[in-house]
Amino acid sequence: MFPSRFEYFAPTSLQDAIQLLAQYPDEAKVLAGGQSLLSFLKLRFANPKYLVDLGRIGGLSYIREADSSPRSASGPAQIAIGALTRYVEVKESKLLREKCPILPQAASVVGDVQVRNRGTVGGGMAHADPAGDLAAAILALEGDLQVVGPKGERWIRSEDFFEGMYATALAPDEILTEIRVPVLDGQKSAYLKFARRPSDFAIVGIAVVLQVGPDQRCERIRIGVAGVSDRPYRAKQAEQKLTGVRLDSKALEKAAAVMTEDMEVIENIHASQAFRTHLTSVYLARAIQAAS
Repeated sequence: MFPSRFEYFAPTSLQDAIQLLAQYPDEAKVLAGGQSLLSFLKLRFANPKYLVDLGRIGGLSYIREADSSPRSASGPAQIAIGALTRYVEVKESKLLREKCPILPQAASVVGDVQVRNRGTVGGGMAHADPAGDLAAAILALEGDLQVVGPKGERWIRSEDFFEGMYATALAPDEILTEIRVPVLDGQKSAYLKFARRPSDFAIVGIAVVLQVGPDQRCERIRIGVAGVSDRPYRAKQAEQKLTGVRLDSKALEKAAAVMTEDMEVIENIHASQAFRTHLTSVYLARAIQAAS
């Protein structure tokens, strides 16, 4: 199938791109890496009249240490990732491998080589596929997302960013420009997913960031989940069950029982609701074990 006809724009500045989105708020789509949007265009799941390609805008591809957190000047050290940074750059980043290894780990299982070479972090987050690998990791990291629009810039917490199936808190005339994540100082992390093939979307993906105290009790844990519901989400009730206790089989069983509470587990040709729920429990335990 071929996409519907559209008018193509390739602005060279962020401000020009924002102006185009403001001019066509309900009829334009943003093209970043294109690895998700192009498939939607071909299948006519998306039929924009205007396509705004960000590829010629400079200054949006980087991985670097940041001075402070958007939430607090006294918060933990941060790493800033430009929205047009490609998955392969995240995967191979020495800085991230040393200071936030869960992101290279998650990036290494995104799609196939072509997708990782062309796809962008910001494009994937804005696309908001429920099975997004990096989305689960950024949720577990409690990352923040910078968006820019006609009214200026604002920061959105990752847990507030995903609103539904391919739906986000981005306004129609806003563009995602940067993602901030904390340096993992003394914390351990892991991302594991179950998929039919390594290059497929996650049927279940679990990201874990945790800190265990000297007494082997879990002092802090954050869990990001992908592939299970209509959006990537934080498993906050499971986090509460695991905080302050030893991560033994009983604790994991209690946490697993609430991993999908208040979330509607999706069902499709790849997995039933019951099977997905079961896999969520299994991969929670495996991700915690991998991180510990």
